Amino acid sequence: MNDYYEILGVSRQASHEEIKKAYRKLARKLHPDVAGPDAQDKFKDVTRAYEVLSNPEKRQMYDVGGEQAFSGGGAPGGFGGFQDIFETFFGAAAGGAPRGPVPRGRRGQDALVRLDMELEEVVFGATRELQVDTAVVCPTCEGTCCRPGTQPRTCEVCHGRGSVQRVTRSFLGQVMSTAPCSACQGHGTVIPDPCPDCAGEGRVRTRRTLKVEVPAGVDSGTRIRMTGQGEVGPGGGPAADLYVEIRERSHPTFVRRGDDLHCTMGIPMTAAALGTVLEVDTFDGLRAVDVEPGTQPEEVLTLRDLGVGHLNRPGRGDLHVHLDVQVPTRLDDRQRELLAELAALRGEEQPEPRLATSGSGVFSKLRDKLAGR
Repeated sequence: MNDYYEILGVSRQASHEEIKKAYRKLARKLHPDVAGPDAQDKFKDVTRAYEVLSNPEKRQMYDVGGEQAFSGGGAPGGFGGFQDIFETFFGAAAGGAPRGPVPRGRRGQDALVRLDMELEEVVFGATRELQVDTAVVCPTCEGTCCRPGTQPRTCEVCHGRGSVQRVTRSFLGQVMSTAPCSACQGHGTVIPDPCPDCAGEGRVRTRRTLKVEVPAGVDSGTRIRMTGQGEVGPGGGPAADLYVEIRERSHPTFVRRGDDLHCTMGIPMTAAALGTVLEVDTFDGLRAVDVEPGTQPEEVLTLRDLGVGHLNRPGRGDLHVHLDVQVPTRLDDRQRELLAELAALRGEEQPEPRLATSGSGVFSKLRDKLAGR
């Protein structure tokens, strides 16, 4: 059983960068185009070890179960299913035309980045800049994998077909089988002089700055797809997609519920009794709000179309202002005298407490609060 860490010459605690550095060093040394066909098996082992250890999920599976963790699953060391078994016995001649050469360029992997946004940006939408570390086409070889001034050479073993055929004897008799060419890895060409900057991979890692258009109405967990902005594939292959996941920061004043915004504003008891006009500082600027005389505690005033913009459709939610009627806790002698006079005028010197009935507004508010609504 192979030890992938030993093959790459790294410890089991090695970081992703250490694994990548070790692989690139060995790949330059053992690449068949450089070291010759005798290094083919070692190069395969190094590549197989890197494919597993560079992938966090595969690495975890390998650390737990070794190579057996991939048996039968199509991963390195596994079988590809009935089709591969069929071709092992009968070759491409039994299943149709032989396979052509495998392109060097393969699509890259999708990437995910997270973007923290303020509530105001979510309300109206915003354009943000992102810095991402990703793989791009090697600027030296422009994805050809070759040193500048050189080019791939047709494989002398398979003559550019990418596969070789051989006749063998089995319990079924004499059969022909087809397999990928080991000299060129099935590509049909070999690279006699790999690019020194990308080690013949056709891509390098760099930091890029991207602009992302974030529409109004996104929420935490919303993902924005940026087509073709992910990493470039091996061999200068097509770029994958980049997904931007939104994380909305909490706001000190407003609470978001769907596309509606909620806030609480304290007003004096006298203002609630006599009525007044309040100014609410919204994301759209100051807005005047009429407080009717006799306004009760926890009354809610609604300002239409001042909430969060609807995602992918016109319009906005509402802003709900919850009034907190504040009862004074400290009174001077004159204030106490005036309140006592008011209580006498209203016959409330000795008020009789009354339980609210099920149909009253106070009872309904209490019931909703206990129910968590």
